[in-house]
Amino acid sequence: MIETATAINTLPSAARQAGFESPSDQLIVLTYAQLQGLIVQAIQEAIQPLQDRIEALDATVANQGEEIASLRSTVTSLESLQEQDTTRICLDIAHDRRRLAKLESAKEEPTDTEKKRIERIEKLCSDAPNHEISLSELRGRLGIDKAVLSRLLKRINGDKFYLRKSTLDKRI
Repeated sequence: MIETATAINTLPSAARQAGFESPSDQLIVLTYAQLQGLIVQAIQEAIQPLQDRIEALDATVANQGEEIASLRSTVTSLESLQEQDTTRICLDIAHDRRRLAKLESAKEEPTDTEKKRIERIEKLCSDAPNHEISLSELRGRLGIDKAVLSRLLKRINGDKFYLRKSTLDKRI
């Protein structure tokens, strides 16, 4: 086997010495069908890596299309969650504003107890000599402390009654 390989390797040099032309200088005759077959085979061998690469790129594009669709669905679900949260927060704010408005408006109307006490203060002032009564006497007759009396006096109509300083009080 080694002898055959050596003989084949030495054959071109022996042919050159004998006056034969080199293989690149030799004339080869091919039919059109043979030439066309060789060209098609060479083109197919050159195109095959490009076709493989195109198939790989198509697979990548398909995967990216699936990822994009997945991301779009995720974004859509997140947007709907955000819309729900925004709606819930807006409703919470509206409810809070209503509650605050009720709390603020509740302070404007006197309670039944306050109404009774105000009527009693008005009656005590009307029945007092010269229609004058001291704050300490009012507190004593109503049985309330200074803070409650102060709140009640703020609710009394200023056109009917007014507060004035006692002439006996020497404080500034």
